[in-house]
Amino acid sequence: MIGSDISGPRVLMRSIRALMAESLDRQTRLDRIVELIAANMVAEVCSLYVLRSDSVLELYATQGLNPGSVHLAQLRLGEGLVGTIAATARPLNLKQAQHHPAFTYLPETGEEIYTSFLGVPILRAGRTLGVLTVQNKAERLYREEESEALETVAMVVAEMIAAGGLEGLSRPGVTLDLSRPVTFNGDALSDGIGLGHIVLHEPRVVVTNLFNEHVEEEVERLNEALAQLRSSIEDMISRRDIPGEGDHKAVLEAYRMFAYDRGWVRRLEEAVRNGLTAEGAVEKVQSDMRARMMHLSDAYIRERLHDFDDLANRLLRQLIGHSSSAIDEIDDAILVARNMGAAQLLDYRRNRIKALVLEEGAATSHVVIVARALGIPVVGQAAGIVSMAENGDVVIVDGEDGSVHLRPMQDVIENYADKIAFRSKRKERFAEMRDRPAVTRDGVQIDLQMNAGLLVDLPQLDEAGAAGIGLFRTELQFMIASTMPRADDQQKLYQAVLDTAAGRPVTFRTLDVGGDKVLPYLAKISEENPALGYRAVRLSLDRPGLLRTQLRALLKAASGRELRFMVPMVSDCYEIHAVRDLVERELAHLKRFGYTPPSNLKFGAMLEVPSLLFQLDQIMPHLDFMSVGSNDLFQFFNAVDRGNPRVAARFSDLSPGFLRALKMIVDAGHRHDVPVTLCGEMAGRSVAALALIAIGFRSISMAPPSIGAVKAMILDLDVAKATAFIEEQLANPDPAADLLPMLVEFANANGVPL
Repeated sequence: MIGSDISGPRVLMRSIRALMAESLDRQTRLDRIVELIAANMVAEVCSLYVLRSDSVLELYATQGLNPGSVHLAQLRLGEGLVGTIAATARPLNLKQAQHHPAFTYLPETGEEIYTSFLGVPILRAGRTLGVLTVQNKAERLYREEESEALETVAMVVAEMIAAGGLEGLSRPGVTLDLSRPVTFNGDALSDGIGLGHIVLHEPRVVVTNLFNEHVEEEVERLNEALAQLRSSIEDMISRRDIPGEGDHKAVLEAYRMFAYDRGWVRRLEEAVRNGLTAEGAVEKVQSDMRARMMHLSDAYIRERLHDFDDLANRLLRQLIGHSSSAIDEIDDAILVARNMGAAQLLDYRRNRIKALVLEEGAATSHVVIVARALGIPVVGQAAGIVSMAENGDVVIVDGEDGSVHLRPMQDVIENYADKIAFRSKRKERFAEMRDRPAVTRDGVQIDLQMNAGLLVDLPQLDEAGAAGIGLFRTELQFMIASTMPRADDQQKLYQAVLDTAAGRPVTFRTLDVGGDKVLPYLAKISEENPALGYRAVRLSLDRPGLLRTQLRALLKAASGRELRFMVPMVSDCYEIHAVRDLVERELAHLKRFGYTPPSNLKFGAMLEVPSLLFQLDQIMPHLDFMSVGSNDLFQFFNAVDRGNPRVAARFSDLSPGFLRALKMIVDAGHRHDVPVTLCGEMAGRSVAALALIAIGFRSISMAPPSIGAVKAMILDLDVAKATAFIEEQLANPDPAADLLPMLVEFANANGVPL
């Protein structure tokens, strides 16, 4: 423990600061650091391990263990106590280290006689660079202030490692070449291609002044910077020039709440009082937070922690005086980040951003949803790109196949330049046909609608020439809010959507949350198969107050106008009856209080669950329309996780079996005179849209960027020929597993562009 002649962590920090000012060779500096820690913490052993780029932890310095084991003792990532700390980025404080299941004995070190153990990760920018440990023979748990002191020293060591201060010490050391071409294969999250220059969302701001001289002065600096941070967030909330202000205001409200979070501020102040400067404290707490984010599986919690990460970046820039101005110097910016919040993306000028690359990120991430709405290509899961990229590096982002080419060879640039030019010409051609009706060669009218979910989506209604909104995802307003959107907030959003549509049909989907769409103000339920669990209408019917509030907001917003809404994840007729009863109650309530009801109410259901295929004749008479959610229906139909690359590629939505199921739905709609549309990703692929039209769909809804290509296909399509062709294929007693090749051949033979 810390001795009586030692005043605590600040003494240790002063000793380390003095040591850093001395002119010493690298190994001597490390040896002195572990000696100081051992002396100040009255520890019999202090050891420093560094994580090499080959995922091996190497002993770099020790006080108390066998000195001959330095640079020889090694552990794999995840092996032993040290490997566990590095893998989890979390400290370990053990009274009896040998009893821990991860304990591994290294005979060359001679550490078996030491019982108590405290180890902390060496973190920088959320990355684990190594592990720092202390040990004693006597059984004891180290105190919280001792752990805090060790973490603070670990931060100093992290800066040494990051600055190349250990270069050349390790015999098998591996260096990174930051000039060679590198290709990252990630997930395509938003379509498009971007060719430009890297702008790191979090430019590497080096905190050169880690040790404070006067604690109270640093606390005051920290508090002043926090006040300025809070003021800037208030300014952002009051701005009127942010796209989709109505939707994203909820995100900014969450930022304001986090900026006042007492726990975050307390951790910052503790780090200052332990000897760090204000900026050093921010970097330490931020690095701890990032490390925890990298080991969390809960998507919602990760999203919230990224909000804290954003605040820390803003606070650090406030303290140091840096700003993210690199984008102002680059017209073809490719934003690169580990992750970022939706509000952060809106900080940048849209006309300069050509693409976004995320080390993390998923299709449902807030920032991806917003980027897609703004038409920005996005690739996610590009692991390691932040550490390999530098501001100004040339990069190509392919939002079609998920590849990112960093510092590409000239021939790759030329190939992509041709591809971009082709896409640009095609986009111009699509723009020219924007106002042309989607009518086939043989005179069949096809209704092309768009999918949306945010106010920033709505300008694309005119830009894409969509006939209306076939799917408006109401849950996005709930997902980006930190508290339940009030009824009047919901009503304002729905009114704005209807106003923008200007008489064109809008189909609202009632709340589809649960599963992987977690809301902070609803208790999360742990489920083994969340996609098949407590979500959508199942959750809404159990929480009728939630659904009734939304229905009332929809009915008020559509006062005197047509209202179309549909219920997601329906699996049985009784669910339709239950929702209809709630609608009737809300209509009666509005009439009783003098509100004008919608002029026309259209009630629909989404067919996403295969059980409805066997209830079509029972459910159709109770609906005004039906919409096929092809994404979920395909997943459930084939029992295949679309996000699992091992199985997703084995199945095709153009298989005869799935197309027959879709045709069953269309035929049932014809029998009951109920319009049927399809609003999944399938509709946005020209070849799949051809098949849908051939089996009888006359209304399909897709992402706005897909409408041009699908319309071009429709204008040159002969529906009669396509129908005859597809019926022949579906009637084949020995059909192909995937009709894609034959559909492409049919299109080529008949001059239909795909």
